[in-house]
Amino acid sequence: MKKDRLIYMLTVVLATLYIFVANKAANINKQTYSLNFNVGTPVKARIVQVLDPNYEKTIYEGIETEDAIILFEAEIMSGYRKGENITAIQQIDSMYAVRQKVVEPGDKVVIYKNQNAAARDIKYMFAEYHRVDFLIYTYILFALLLVVLGKSKGVNTLISLTFTVGCILFVFIPAALNGGNIYSWTISTGIYIMVVPLIINNGASRKSLAAMIGCTSGVVISGILTVMAVHACRLTGLTSEDAMYLLFLNNENPIDIRAIIFSSIIFGAVGAVMDVSMSIASSLSEIKEQAPDMSAKQLMSSGMVIGRDIMGTMADTLILAYIGSSLSVTLLIAAYNSSTPLLLFNSEMILVELLQAVAGSMGILLTIPLTSIVCGMLYASKDTNDKKKYKAE
Repeated sequence: MKKDRLIYMLTVVLATLYIFVANKAANINKQTYSLNFNVGTPVKARIVQVLDPNYEKTIYEGIETEDAIILFEAEIMSGYRKGENITAIQQIDSMYAVRQKVVEPGDKVVIYKNQNAAARDIKYMFAEYHRVDFLIYTYILFALLLVVLGKSKGVNTLISLTFTVGCILFVFIPAALNGGNIYSWTISTGIYIMVVPLIINNGASRKSLAAMIGCTSGVVISGILTVMAVHACRLTGLTSEDAMYLLFLNNENPIDIRAIIFSSIIFGAVGAVMDVSMSIASSLSEIKEQAPDMSAKQLMSSGMVIGRDIMGTMADTLILAYIGSSLSVTLLIAAYNSSTPLLLFNSEMILVELLQAVAGSMGILLTIPLTSIVCGMLYASKDTNDKKKYKAE
């Protein structure tokens, strides 16, 4: 027990140290990106009252439109001017496909200061509704449920999840934006988000080792398939407008957007493959505890039976996750190419989504037998060592 606690603490310390050191390395050639709009720092505000719903009409070349400018009073809720009441405007653009919601008293919004406004103009402008509060409450509820239902395992899950998100936000993303080699940073990040959660949640055991080996093999297969597909399908990485904006962030040292495809598939595969490998390793560990006389061959056979049950649902999970994340775009492309399926399925945007699903699924398929074999060997070797120890005594 004391050894397990020591390994746990050492893992937490090393995981924290890695994020700190890797963040420094990722920011060595730090690039600064900013919008070209001359606006101040956005702040949170609460609408006090609408002063004039028809403050000004927008006129284009003598033609009056349905565009409107609403004048409102708001209390600033963040920043150095917190607590002050200011006047601001909201512009309603009639060209939007969906009618924009007009602000009402009590609404929480994000406003910014227009630095180009003349002295007589209203300087603060509406940017967005403040929506993140609901998300924060949802995450808090999620964390509470994890702790209440999972107890110590739930706490460990929160800790490992924090490290996973922290590594991506503070290591991989800065490295990618600052011109780092995306392939190498993807591999190191993938190893981190695979090893750290497994040790924190399950300790440095044979079960964790079996899951790591199985997960690594599955992710490697997904990575090889992705690299082959990128070259064989002549992918450019320009799968959306976002990718195009990403490409033009830095003209001198552009981001390798083809490598971004590799990263997205690897990160998606790590989560799914780690789930499968841990499920098999944990199941076979429990079987071995309940039936100590089982041989390595029997354990491998049981692992394959368990894996086949997992296989179908996990493959569906991956495909549904990728389709769900880009459903609107898929529907749009399908609508415009309904009469030309040849063009639809050769579209890079659709092809990448299908590639992500099949690469992850291929990783799952090969993880199942490999994890079963590793578990059979490791758990059987444990049984052999125990018998030798028993005879010696």
